[in-house]
Amino acid sequence: MMTIPPGLSSDGDLIVEKDVLIPLSDGHVLCCNVFRPRHVSGKVPPILAFTPYGKDSDVAVDFKRYWDIVLRDHPEIVRGDSDGRYLTWEVPDPQRWIPDGYAIVVIDARGTGKSPGFYEMMSPLQTRDFYDAIEWAGVQPWSTGKVGLLGVSYLAVKQWQVAALQPPHLAAMIPWEGLFDHYRDFYRHGGIFSSAFLKLLWDTQIAVNQNGNGASPYRDRFTGERSTGAEINPKLLPGNLSNVYSAGQQHPFDDAYFKLRTPIGARIKTPFLSAGNWGGLGLHLRGNIAAFIEAASPEKWLELHTDTHFASMYLPQAVALQKRFFDYFLKGKNNGFHNEPPVQLTIRDPRGPYRRKADTWPLPRTRWDNFYLDATSMTMSTDRPASSSSTAYRALEDEISFLTAPFAADSEFTGPVAAKLFVSSSTTDMDIFVTLRAFDADGTEVVFTGANDPKAPVSQGWLRASQRKIDPARSTPYRPYHPHDDSAKLRPDEVYEVDVEIWPTSIVCPAGYRLALTIGGKDFERPGAEGLMKGSGLFLHNDSADRPATEFGGVNRIHTGADRQSRVVLPYIA
Repeated sequence: MMTIPPGLSSDGDLIVEKDVLIPLSDGHVLCCNVFRPRHVSGKVPPILAFTPYGKDSDVAVDFKRYWDIVLRDHPEIVRGDSDGRYLTWEVPDPQRWIPDGYAIVVIDARGTGKSPGFYEMMSPLQTRDFYDAIEWAGVQPWSTGKVGLLGVSYLAVKQWQVAALQPPHLAAMIPWEGLFDHYRDFYRHGGIFSSAFLKLLWDTQIAVNQNGNGASPYRDRFTGERSTGAEINPKLLPGNLSNVYSAGQQHPFDDAYFKLRTPIGARIKTPFLSAGNWGGLGLHLRGNIAAFIEAASPEKWLELHTDTHFASMYLPQAVALQKRFFDYFLKGKNNGFHNEPPVQLTIRDPRGPYRRKADTWPLPRTRWDNFYLDATSMTMSTDRPASSSSTAYRALEDEISFLTAPFAADSEFTGPVAAKLFVSSSTTDMDIFVTLRAFDADGTEVVFTGANDPKAPVSQGWLRASQRKIDPARSTPYRPYHPHDDSAKLRPDEVYEVDVEIWPTSIVCPAGYRLALTIGGKDFERPGAEGLMKGSGLFLHNDSADRPATEFGGVNRIHTGADRQSRVVLPYIA
């Protein structure tokens, strides 16, 4: 155990202030840790991280199952200037930032860690708390008044939310892999309840860190004390937080619950670098891109990368990018960042990824190619099948796949993807799970390191057929937008036209490779896969109350050809 006690201490060049109280506008307080440089005589810009996972939690102990993978794949993260002693979950590493003249402020969200109060995930009250924290940091005697925000996942989501409140001292932010639309990105993919991840998040990362939880295993690495503060009567604890899993069950549509949490893009005017992960299927990828499109900020960049969700923010090249962005916007260094093209992305090529910069999203050379499904041959191609046909599958047992012919030349597809399908079901509803996959010339599936799943497919999309209505004003042929505000049940065996949003992707198919569109009525699982990660990562839709077998376990059918031209729209880069 290390010996940095509460209060003001120092560790080499770091000044460490633990358990600093931030006053809130309603009279309550938040508890934070402040790390700042000892060698700087003047003021420094603060970078804030607002977390529900514990400012004093130990990433190497409390999140060991994830952190061990990071250290296995990227041991350089805790080499050189950092040994990881101050690392907490998804928070910037103070040892990487303090030598460059920044302060890091790590804040326990209300109701978590050592911050007392009622906890409700992603709530507007929590966002207002973050606003107050930004304004507090902006006027500290050691602060330049230019506040930055940085963090992964939850810590990124809160950035989108608080930026919409336009705190005066907020100067720049880097939401690293953070969802934007709380209904479509997180709770309900295409209207289907993302139950498994919400339950895991609740059980293993939220409730365990509730303020006053005397049963929490989390310990402050410096003092050995419980990092959730003084114990509260266990009879009172259940009333001090809102159950996120139950909330997901109670809100099947995009109602006021979600609209309170999804920011209004026109309100976001802060300069930002939105960093997404191509492998972030089921949680963050869509949000990083949607926020980049919808936010009103005149100074915004979209960065898309690979690797795991747990490692990507800490990699040396990622930290260098973050520092260059903040050096420009928080320190005023004339490093030319403002001249960088607004889109910077990794192109996923099975032979080796490479980087590309562009001026627009979707990319300037995009050609939208329709690949038509043919149920007779179970293929898809740019030729329309003349004759009508159909193919069926048992929703909870089977899946079907349509394959392209081998590509004659290298073919790149980077951008949004969508499917238009003509479907029917033997029951009154159907959940449509669509997976875009790639296969090499020998027929072996090409997989990628996902944000969570180590063998992720090219992309995925979902839709509940009863919520098939689209908003024409917000839809494009390559990105349908469903309002998810009503339900229109199916008539058994009647054919319906539906549009499925498939999350954006990047894939180069070398000559001889094929693409496949796999359609089923349950979460995609790769044949023979074992354990939890079977192709869809943690983002499973297995709540029986949301998907009763009597309604979602029928025989589903895909119709193709003639006047029912089922197809997938792919972003071919010419």
